[in-house]
Amino acid sequence: MEKKKTKGGNGEPSQEAEKATGGQTAADGAEAASGASAEKSAERSAEKAAGKPQKSEAEEALEKALADAEDFKRKWYSVSAEYENYRKRTARESAQRYADGRADVIVKLFPIADNLERAYASCSDEATKKGVSMVLDAFNKLLEGERVTAIDPTGDRFDAEKHEAIMAVDAAEGEESGTVKQVYLKGYERDGKVLRFAQVVVVK
Repeated sequence: MEKKKTKGGNGEPSQEAEKATGGQTAADGAEAASGASAEKSAERSAEKAAGKPQKSEAEEALEKALADAEDFKRKWYSVSAEYENYRKRTARESAQRYADGRADVIVKLFPIADNLERAYASCSDEATKKGVSMVLDAFNKLLEGERVTAIDPTGDRFDAEKHEAIMAVDAAEGEESGTVKQVYLKGYERDGKVLRFAQVVVVK
């Protein structure tokens, strides 16, 4: 009896072999699909056996969409909160830079006030003295509007955070060591930040 040829005369697979291979591939695909379907059916059967209500594909798709929506909402809240913090931080920084710029201008006015106070103390003409006093009052109101207060620590304990000692003198009767005997030049501060240290004479 003759054996069936599996190859053609030119060494290529015969049509019968190709058909057999194609049939095997189709069979494998059908088997895989059948297996997935069987697995899905087994899962549903297990859920049914456990008393769980079976879900349709539409219900499963809806649950996934709701879960995705919740995740997107959480991320949106996170980004919104981060942006709001950034906006507030930049607003504070801008306000601080603006305040520092105004303070730099005010500091340049202090020497003018010093000279006006010296003129007021040495002025003998009452009319001139009154005019200088009015200018000083206007200057002090300007400082008050900018939340700037004078540092005049006469009789207080020396504070290196606000005072600058330019001289030390011996203690007289009743004077305590380390106190400010005289203020040579007033200092100024704004919201707790020293703009100019008060120059003082300290008791030894």
